Amino acid sequence: MLAVLRRHFTGALIFTLLCLIGGAAYGWQENHSVEGVIEVLWIVGVLAVLEISLSFDNAVVNASVLGEMEAVWRKRFLTWGMVIAVFGARVAFPLAIVGIGAGLGPVEALRLSLTQPAEYERIVSGAHIGIAGFGGAFLALVGLGFFLDDEKDIHWLGWVERRLSSLGGIHAVGIAFVLAVLLLIARQLPEHDGFVLLSAGILGIVTFVAVEGVGHWLESRAAARAVAGVAVRAGLGSFLYLNVLDTSFSLDGVIGAFALSNNMVVIALGLSIGAIFVRSLTVLLIERGALSEYRYLEHGAFWAIIALSVIMLAGTLMEIPDVLTGLIGAVLIAASLGWSLRYRRKFGAE
Repeated sequence: MLAVLRRHFTGALIFTLLCLIGGAAYGWQENHSVEGVIEVLWIVGVLAVLEISLSFDNAVVNASVLGEMEAVWRKRFLTWGMVIAVFGARVAFPLAIVGIGAGLGPVEALRLSLTQPAEYERIVSGAHIGIAGFGGAFLALVGLGFFLDDEKDIHWLGWVERRLSSLGGIHAVGIAFVLAVLLLIARQLPEHDGFVLLSAGILGIVTFVAVEGVGHWLESRAAARAVAGVAVRAGLGSFLYLNVLDTSFSLDGVIGAFALSNNMVVIALGLSIGAIFVRSLTVLLIERGALSEYRYLEHGAFWAIIALSVIMLAGTLMEIPDVLTGLIGAVLIAASLGWSLRYRRKFGAE
């Protein structure tokens, strides 16, 4: 077991060490004191743990998609996708929010994040409703898409999942449900905030449909090609889907990070460490065949996605502690794992 962990997490540990060295150097440059260095390293470590706890369900979902991809596209997601995950979702995305919100160019937004971190935090936090609308709608459709399948015959929470499965034959029922929820929440908000929530939520739905549409379009083109073309299609469509999904997962982590620090460098270091460990965990789940070995683990992950979307949307109406977000996901994953182990003990021979 130790050899397996060493093989899968050595790269993540090296990356963590480099980030900690960078964090220590940055802390010394900013504060010129050992206390300043320790403070930066502490925040980086807590942010890394927060990101890992929030993203375990992300690793399970990634593994379920990557397990069906060609090796070349799997490698591209775990390399190119890592760059997108770290520098795109956790650095460029908040900078884009600041740029749009304050009418600044990318260079000015970066300068603001480094020289006026409090103002940077204020602008990003002020975009919380739009971020919650986009991420909540997209993740809700991802989670519901797993259960709204009339051909699905394995159920964990049987009473609920069987009924959701029976609704799977109704065209666009998931989109209709998410739109209804967005409208209901928007009516509870002030007029401007409600408009922002609805607009961002619709954009999240459009993004989901667009990504799904690209995948189906590539499928239809590949159907008339050779087997090699099919491999390319499956990889490209899944690559696009996973990167959008990964970005949506990171939204709550980026916003929650401001509870600990408003320094972009510190936030980027901490969340990047968490992101690289999630990638390593994804590879481990694939190679160990965990999703086929543990019957309900995937169900727990998709319920955690739905729970995260509910928390993001509910967060526009009330204050929800970040620890609750990670705790609910962890409980659902642990429960599905426990049910899977019980099933193996009972029916393993079959």
